[in-house]
Amino acid sequence: MHSYGYRANALLTFAVTILACMCAMASFSDTFNSPSPTSNVQVLNINWFQKKSDGDDEVSMTLNISANLQSLFTWNTKQVFVFLAAEYETPKNELNQVSLWDGIIPSKEHAKFWIHTTNKYRFIDQGSNLRGKNFNLTLHWHIMPKTGKMFTDKIVMSGFRLPESYR
Repeated sequence: MHSYGYRANALLTFAVTILACMCAMASFSDTFNSPSPTSNVQVLNINWFQKKSDGDDEVSMTLNISANLQSLFTWNTKQVFVFLAAEYETPKNELNQVSLWDGIIPSKEHAKFWIHTTNKYRFIDQGSNLRGKNFNLTLHWHIMPKTGKMFTDKIVMSGFRLPESYR
């Protein structure tokens, strides 16, 4: 006969194998989800646009951020990390990204939102490259599942331009 230790080991191994299979199936089921999130961002005001004493440009903006990210949530979604970034080109760098706002959405009920805010983080360019610069506002999200790999995506909103002169 087998000892109690051997039986316990077999039972524990079987339970862990079943748990691993269930986690793999849960992760695989997320690949069939095809979300269709929507977002809109408005720049209501350029509060200030200045050249700092060290020569860098700094911008403060008032924004309206609205989004419906409910389709990102499935039964396997733990939370969604969302951030709004300003993206622009300079002669030195092809892509510059500056995070303006971020948030964590804990549930589907909180995934449809409208926020009136100033940029949470400083919009600073190292140099004086922002005058008259066209830029995109991009809403990025990272879906953090309960089990499986993390998914990321974004919505790019173009057509924004900074003033030609400092204010």
